Amino acid sequence: MRTARFTLDPAFTVGEVNPRLFGSFVEHLGRCVYTGIFEPGHPAADEDGIRTDVLDLVRELGVTAIRYPGGNFVSGYKWEDSVGPVEDRPRRLDLAWRTTESNRFGLSEYIAFLKKVGPQAEPMMAVNLGTRGVAEALELQEYANHPSGTALSDLRAEHGDKDPFGIRLWCLGNEMDGPWQTGHKTAEEYGRLAAETARAMRQIDPDLELVACGSSGQSMETFAAWEATVLQETYDLVDHISLHAYYEPHDGDVDSFLASAVDMESFIENVVATCDHVGARLKSKKKINLSFDEWNVWYMTKTQAEVSALDWPEAPRLLEDNYSVTDAVVFGSLLIALLRHADRVTVACLAQLVNVIAPIMTEPGGPAWRQTTFFPFAQASAYGRGEVLDVRVDSPTYETKRYGEADLLHATAVRAEDGSVTVFAVNRSRTESLPLEVALNGLGLSEVVEHSALADADPDARNTLAEPERVVPHAVDGTVLDEGGLRATLEPLSWNVIRLR
Repeated sequence: MRTARFTLDPAFTVGEVNPRLFGSFVEHLGRCVYTGIFEPGHPAADEDGIRTDVLDLVRELGVTAIRYPGGNFVSGYKWEDSVGPVEDRPRRLDLAWRTTESNRFGLSEYIAFLKKVGPQAEPMMAVNLGTRGVAEALELQEYANHPSGTALSDLRAEHGDKDPFGIRLWCLGNEMDGPWQTGHKTAEEYGRLAAETARAMRQIDPDLELVACGSSGQSMETFAAWEATVLQETYDLVDHISLHAYYEPHDGDVDSFLASAVDMESFIENVVATCDHVGARLKSKKKINLSFDEWNVWYMTKTQAEVSALDWPEAPRLLEDNYSVTDAVVFGSLLIALLRHADRVTVACLAQLVNVIAPIMTEPGGPAWRQTTFFPFAQASAYGRGEVLDVRVDSPTYETKRYGEADLLHATAVRAEDGSVTVFAVNRSRTESLPLEVALNGLGLSEVVEHSALADADPDARNTLAEPERVVPHAVDGTVLDEGGLRATLEPLSWNVIRLR
């Protein structure tokens, strides 16, 4: 096969990686919360019912901002139900997922969970703009963030949380463009409500960071027009607009599935263009950044049947996709797409964290384990901090039904503060190894620290309860760094991390 090539030069960069790019998402959906992160009585549960085995994996995963409590769930959410004595909290029907919510895990428990994860775990709170509005958002803000001396801040202290939660990052609703959303609105309706809510919240605290709802996908009929209308109302009041995207193979078309990041990068670039167009029309020097606060591989085609069959159970098994090596390679490519646009994508949330289309799986009363997608995320979070270098590949290509001609190589590189460089690369070929040459200009690199790959002779190999370590990254030999630059061979259908110093 023809060699793939690109050049790295510190003079040509994309931008600094915001740590929030490695965020995740906890929704009251399926077993993400109950028997996921929270299972009182489990052998590994702490005094607050948090599973310490899951905590260990969450820390290893390296997640930062964690979005909560939804998702579609938030559009029926009454925050008041989730605070105070657990025995007094009401049980409610969740229209989004046809389940019953016990509210045993609520706002205080969420903040306590983040503190246990560590200081890098930042709250990202969504407010209900589906069935509620400005008043309820302000009440939640007062309860969560005001120090003391008001009815709701004193109520928080009475509930056992004397110190305010200090939530800085807020989502103004969720997927309000979607007809499936409880309280679905037109762009005009949502734009006005989001603007009113943002303006009021900033009266309490002008330094909040606010995320307006963008489109639920690039395929939505209202895409781009939705963003333009919403931003016309909110441009000076918000900091980010959201993007959501999920990918799965359609009709067995694996080659197109492997090129999913082509769509993701197009989505990002189109939203950036729309944001900047509105800014230009408003004659504003402000730049709206992107919050890609839901993304993943998700086999959505089977979800509707799963949900419609439910009769209001509590924490059922839902959306528990078991990820293969192929899924993990696509997943890694999506991470590369986010890094390649780090100048404007400043928040991203992997949906979700545990059990529900998640990198971490648990069994009630039993073990927790890593899915194949765990490894690309953990490696990107560990080694993808710093400045993204501009990577423009010269690669062999292949044809796809959905996206046309696509590069076999998908890659990016991040230069850390200490000068070390990590190359993240995916070989999309299912059958052939891909030779790679990287020219290195002015980077002062002298050795290969590690070349790790996630690949397997069986592209459908996956980790399960019975075989939790069936798929793990392995070391790759033969990668060299000399005066001619970096030379490596990428295995077929592989996610690669090459660390240089």
